[in-house]
Amino acid sequence: MTTLYSSPLSGPEQLEDWIIEGPMTASFPAGRLRLESAAEPAEGQAANFVAWLPVHHEGDVRITWGFRPLREPGLAMVFWAAQARGGGSLHNPALPPRTGEYEQYHSGAIDAYHLSYFRRMWPSERSLHTCNVRKSHGFHLVAQGADPLPAVLDVDRDYHLALTWRGTTVEFTIDGISCLSWNDDGTVGGPARRGGAIGLRQMAPLIAEYSDLRIEAL
Repeated sequence: MTTLYSSPLSGPEQLEDWIIEGPMTASFPAGRLRLESAAEPAEGQAANFVAWLPVHHEGDVRITWGFRPLREPGLAMVFWAAQARGGGSLHNPALPPRTGEYEQYHSGAIDAYHLSYFRRMWPSERSLHTCNVRKSHGFHLVAQGADPLPAVLDVDRDYHLALTWRGTTVEFTIDGISCLSWNDDGTVGGPARRGGAIGLRQMAPLIAEYSDLRIEAL
């Protein structure tokens, strides 16, 4: 394995080369990256944000990070293999601007996979905790698994999250517990994606902390 990116996420200097889309506010009151929206939740999708990491993966990759939710409702998501539609950099200035609104990411000018691993925005999501994988372009729900993360009331530590993308198969674990495994056979949304950008997304009013982020090429 080759380390593509590694950061403890313990201070603001570690975010200097991140690309932020939407009203993200970052702080470090506990020595971990705390993310929240600077906008009011009543603004809807305009209150949400995406943070792209300064790394590109060519194919097989493992992403690991610590996650601690502090306030719900809300939602947390990770993108991988994100590219411009038809190929090329996600950050090509010729692409339409993106501001954190979800439609721009699932049905806009990019192709990607996205895993929502902390889904607590709506009553239906809080009554049954699941992790969802979607494939874009398009709003294709391609996999679903159980989410063992507790409600914020019972959170007592950073939880260790790991996403592995190998070949055309994604696997996701939380504290070593297998949450889902899915193979993209190309029957939904076109051929499997391979490489691209990696990003984090939050829906307001979620407040969450992140730590010990590592991205490794397999």
